[in-house]
Parts: sequence; structure tokens; C-alpha cells
Amino acid sequence: MTRMSRRPSTVLAMTAVAALALAVSACSSISSASGSSAVATGASAATTAAASATGSATATGSAGPACSNAAIQPDLFAKGQLTVATDSPAYPPWFVSNKPSNGQGYESAVSYAIAKQLGFTDAQVTWVTEPFDSSYAPGPKKFDFDVNEISYSAQRAQAVTFSDSYFDVRQALVALKSSPIVTRHSPGDLKGYVFGDQIGTTSLAFINGQIQPTKTPKVFNTLNDVKQALATKQIAALVADTPTAQFISSAQIPGSVLVGQFPSTGEHYGLLLAKGNPLVTCVNQAIASLKSDGTLDSLQKKYLQDFLAVPTIAP
Repeated sequence: MTRMSRRPSTVLAMTAVAALALAVSACSSISSASGSSAVATGASAATTAAASATGSATATGSAGPACSNAAIQPDLFAKGQLTVATDSPAYPPWFVSNKPSNGQGYESAVSYAIAKQLGFTDAQVTWVTEPFDSSYAPGPKKFDFDVNEISYSAQRAQAVTFSDSYFDVRQALVALKSSPIVTRHSPGDLKGYVFGDQIGTTSLAFINGQIQPTKTPKVFNTLNDVKQALATKQIAALVADTPTAQFISSAQIPGSVLVGQFPSTGEHYGLLLAKGNPLVTCVNQAIASLKSDGTLDSLQKKYLQDFLAVPTIAP
């Protein structure tokens, strides 16, 4: 998409006035028989010229970039296809069978729904692997957007661009059933346990910022490392978003339990794009459409409902 450069306001005003003067002059040369029509045409031309000079919308009321498939092609990583990134392995309930391209799982289904809104067929969606902790690093991206339970934060937004929310997040606590934390988890109790989590995650930030344990949390490179640490009792508990925590406790760590979820802090997941990528405007329009027509709600009920009926505990 082209971008207009900014010019000083005085120049803009002069340009607009000049355009209007030319239009009026042109109108005066038209015969009186057609003067009424000519003046209308001249006024329209002047309005358009003035609007162009100030960078505002034209008289048609059109605002914002067109979001047709043809219009967004210059903003794509690879023309003719939508390149979507996520980490590997890709876990339920966000993905199914570690295969993002099958359209199953909440984030996979949302990605294909957005692709459809942008005019792509399923066959035109290409998946690539991007490690979680490198997705929000500064620099160019080899994808159009990354979908990987990436929570918006002001710090991350300094290096990348986020879409609007496609899922509002709450954090939850997972521990072994034999751990005292299962029954003793008041705010004061929680401060005395050893926690662990994946580097760079908002779950780790939640531990440090909300729980504020007296012992420094252990930090791991991957979620698999965190789960292994819990299974081998290197840590007393881990924190993850509620659907992920529910899946971990029910299917991945024998003898573990989801103790409860914490109150909302306003955290939400957004699609991640390269900093300043104008494609985000059309992605946001797609998300808004999926919210208004009930698609996101339907997909959450399909893939996440069983993971969300969890008791609330205080950090």
C-alpha cells in the first residue's frame, strides 16, 4: 500500500485553496445554460483536490485501505499465499495432532477463518515454524502473521505489531496431586513455593508480577522442559493459560491436577505481525467480522469450552 508523506499545514492549506480557485475559475467559463451543473462538478473537483491535499478521505466517504485479496498482495510475505507461523510442537486445544494445516484446534481454525475473510482458499495457506521466543524479536519476519498463544504486551509491541484480540486469556495453576499446593494456595501460601515456566512468557511474568514468590522461579527454554521439571518435582507448580493448563493436567503429566485459574488481568492473545505491517488493518477487519457473526464464539465453544469451567483462586 502507498503511504502519503506529511507536509506542513500551511502548504496543505495553500494547495487546497489553489485547487478551489481553479475549480471556480473553470466554472465561470461555462455557459449560463449549463452553469448549475458545471458549478456542482467544479465544487466536487475542488473538494476532492482539497481532501487529497490534506490526506483525508474523499467526498465518497471511503476510509482505510481496501481489504480485497488483490489489494493486500503487496503486503504479503509471498504473493498469492497467506504464510502463517506457529511453534513446533503445536499443542491441543490450539492445534490437533501437531498438524496446524489440518484446520483443527482453536488457533488453526481461527487462522483458516481469517484466511477466508481475506480471500484465500485453504490451499493458499502455507504454514511455517517459528519458535515462540523468537517470534516477537525485532526484525523482518518470514510470515504474514504468527498464531501461537502470544499475549499482547507493551514491551513486545515495541518490536512487533499485534492484531486485535482473538482470545481473552486467564492464567491457571498446575501441580502434582501429591503437592501441598493443591489444598494450600492462599495468596500467602503461594509465595512460599518454587515455580517454573518458559522463558519470555506472560505466564512467567504473571508468576513474578502477581504471585511474587519469595524464591526465584526456575526458567526453561521450552514448555516441554517446564512439564518435565514438574513431573520430576524440580518445581512445585507451573502457570499456563487455562486451556493449556487443563490439557497438561488431563493428558500430559500423570498425577497432575489443575488447581485453579486466576482472575483476569485483561491479558489477550493477538496475531503477531512484523512491526508496521499494514496487513494488520485487514486482519483486524477479519477478526471483527468473525466476532460479529459468531464464528469466534462458536469455535471457542467447540474447542475450548471443556477447558474453561475451572474454579478461580487468588494470586
